[in-house]
Amino acid sequence: MRIRSLNMLAAFALLLYLIMPYSANAAASEGETAPRPVQAFDVVAGKVVKTVPNTAEFQGYAKSWLKSNTGLSPKLQAEDKCGYVFRIPLDEPTAVKAGSEQVMTQDVFLFYCPKKPQLLLIFDEQRRPYLLKFKANIKPFLKAMDL
Repeated sequence: MRIRSLNMLAAFALLLYLIMPYSANAAASEGETAPRPVQAFDVVAGKVVKTVPNTAEFQGYAKSWLKSNTGLSPKLQAEDKCGYVFRIPLDEPTAVKAGSEQVMTQDVFLFYCPKKPQLLLIFDEQRRPYLLKFKANIKPFLKAMDL
């Protein structure tokens, strides 16, 4: 049952990859390589509700969260009936301590549900999911996202 829940969470995050639009061709045609945008997925509405440019500020938030991670979450799934899932693509692969392992990741998913502990979801190079607890203030990020 626990593995099934984690697989469902991973499938949900992978689904986010598919439904969060971004046109790499548009950036390439302009002769620049723009970073993939930060996106907010409203869980209840079931859709992306906001897309913003992926600035150094957002990179800083995501990297500080990863550095403040306190280990793997004992929860095997995030809340699926409320809040938002934010996707912050990293500008370069980043090493993260996930339990007893160190993994490289390129995207950070923040699961935010008011009045519940926030969680991070990352994937390693083999697309294995890691759900992480962390200690960081996400209020500045939420304010920057203006949701």
